Amino acid sequence: MIELIELTKRYANTLAVDELSLSVPSGEIFGFLGPNGAGKTTTIRMMMGLLQPTSGRVLLGGADLATDPLTAKAMCGFVPDRPHVYDKLTGAEYLDFAAQLYSLPDGVRHSRRDRFLQLFDLAAWGDELVEGYSHGMKQRLVMASALMHEPQLLIVDEPTVGMDPRGARLLKRIFRETAGRGATVFMSTHSLEVAEELCDRVGIILHGKLIALGTVEELRAQANHTTDSSLEAVFLRLTGGEEDEPAHEALFA
Repeated sequence: MIELIELTKRYANTLAVDELSLSVPSGEIFGFLGPNGAGKTTTIRMMMGLLQPTSGRVLLGGADLATDPLTAKAMCGFVPDRPHVYDKLTGAEYLDFAAQLYSLPDGVRHSRRDRFLQLFDLAAWGDELVEGYSHGMKQRLVMASALMHEPQLLIVDEPTVGMDPRGARLLKRIFRETAGRGATVFMSTHSLEVAEELCDRVGIILHGKLIALGTVEELRAQANHTTDSSLEAVFLRLTGGEEDEPAHEALFA
């Protein structure tokens, strides 16, 4: 379970996140949506202890991130929007390293390493240096590393960016299976189609404030949309965007 209590982040005169309160229960896939600069990544970085909040609290699995950070972080698998990998490790070594951070026994570590290399189509490159991996391969490797210890909370920031259709489909399956075993999936994404397909609930943040929260059906009602409206149309209505592009002259004559 994830609980944010009046979480706030201020930079000088800029209020990036404004008293955000949110609760995401176990077994839920939660979509965190918002325009660029709305405060999504700032919120996630505070949730992971990478940024110090100006005020407010973060509870991860009941553990307070401020007073018990090791317990809180040990429950989490985290994939940032710009993941860092160690280029001079092989893929297998990178997964071993991630597993050792969580003190997994050797037998479990080796078994999961081999299973995830296979699952993420990286088995043929497991003994190759990460510096030779493509962008999509590195993304799959980082996702695999976040899953090595079977986290109770999986927090991912823009997971499908740069993924090919096969990789994106695999991520959807992983998110469903992760939630199916009772873990919480917290996903920030610009892919409204993915959010609509996967998420049990969606929260929309704008200018640092949570402006909408609920199932897609509940958000449609809030936006006064019909039951067949896409999440994209609902999102644009709630965030003040234009649902239909106004007529313009052709860009190229």
